[in-house]
Amino acid sequence: MSTAPEVSPSGFTVGAELAGTRGRTGEIHTPHGDIATPAFIPVGTKATVKTVLPEAVAELGAQAVLANAYHLYLQPGPEIVDAAGGLGAFMNWPGPTYTDSGGFQVMSLGVGFKKVISMTAGDPTLTPDDDSIAPGKERLARVDDDGVTFKSHLDGSTHRFTPEVSMQIQHQLGADIIFAFDELTTLMNTRSYQENSLERTRLWAIRCLAEHNRLNAARSHRPPQALWGVVQGAQYEDLRRKAARDLAELSKRDTDSGGRGFGGYGIGGALEKQNLGQIVGWVNDELPLDAPKHLLGISEPDDIFTAIEAGIDTFDCVSPSRVARNGAIYSFDGRYNVTNRRFRDDFGPLDPELHNYTSNYSRAYIHHLFKAKEGLAATLCTIHNEHFIVTLVDRARRAIIDGTYREYRDGFLARYYAGTGGPTGQVG
Repeated sequence: MSTAPEVSPSGFTVGAELAGTRGRTGEIHTPHGDIATPAFIPVGTKATVKTVLPEAVAELGAQAVLANAYHLYLQPGPEIVDAAGGLGAFMNWPGPTYTDSGGFQVMSLGVGFKKVISMTAGDPTLTPDDDSIAPGKERLARVDDDGVTFKSHLDGSTHRFTPEVSMQIQHQLGADIIFAFDELTTLMNTRSYQENSLERTRLWAIRCLAEHNRLNAARSHRPPQALWGVVQGAQYEDLRRKAARDLAELSKRDTDSGGRGFGGYGIGGALEKQNLGQIVGWVNDELPLDAPKHLLGISEPDDIFTAIEAGIDTFDCVSPSRVARNGAIYSFDGRYNVTNRRFRDDFGPLDPELHNYTSNYSRAYIHHLFKAKEGLAATLCTIHNEHFIVTLVDRARRAIIDGTYREYRDGFLARYYAGTGGPTGQVG
């Protein structure tokens, strides 16, 4: 006799498993609908996926969007979003929403480095610890054990984030899934700084849980929100495992004492590309199997497949929309740049095998739009790129269910990276 899948306390139902890996399908349950996983979550930094209507984001198949607490705190302010009824109502998005904690942006200002999910260790002589910053950069933020004081990149005004402030902002923003305030580190931080930072993030997580539970009770007029912990630890196995164990224990302790605990977990910070799957595997060894896992800042196809097999359920990244605004196009035959001269008289669609609104427009026309500096170029390319990555992950999910995942993965990657020399290359 078959039994219905069990729904975990985190609001997550585990579905089909990918044999021989940690990969699986599932459903994340939120007040604004379910998210079938694995899923790619487009980033709408300032309550918009840049240049694209929310209706177009829904039409391309996105199930949820992620907005940025730091940017929305500075403009228009969380009280405005709260008065509008929350992030979804404010941006006319009816589905599930995420917000990050603001820590990523605050910390990137703090050392003057452009912090992305670093795929290389970079210059080992640079150690952007508490008293050092990138050469030639102004320090706009300072970290202490209580929180972070920073200057706005908009007007230079001074602000302070603590775990409590981050929770208050994110509750006002009203996303279904929010993240604990953490300290982002890079591969260039020293081992001793990573250790100190990890303990700071653990203590901040305790404070985030306490404030989150207080706000959920105080704001019962709003839908309940799920708080996800964030695992740091850079490239160190012992630190990644410790961070994951600590967060899982904090969640259990909070739940046992009547709180809600963490509804899921984000894996953040610096990740070496060649060790991505291994690092995610270390973390998932220590975290509850029935909790959803989110990988912050990943969207390259080879990394997506690696992460799915390591047990990641959702992803977000600004890259599909960011590169689109410069004319870089994802296609099943690899990435290319539509601004290249060879597309000047190419009247085919951006990708003949991916059908969406942009299929009505030729490469030649979009090439012209870029050369003429028309904004429609960015809109069309963003719709296409977001649809491409959303579709890639959707097809992976269906392939896990029907037992054809490995054939799908191998066929996709062989074609996508053909002629590039491997996953680090690009076409055209």
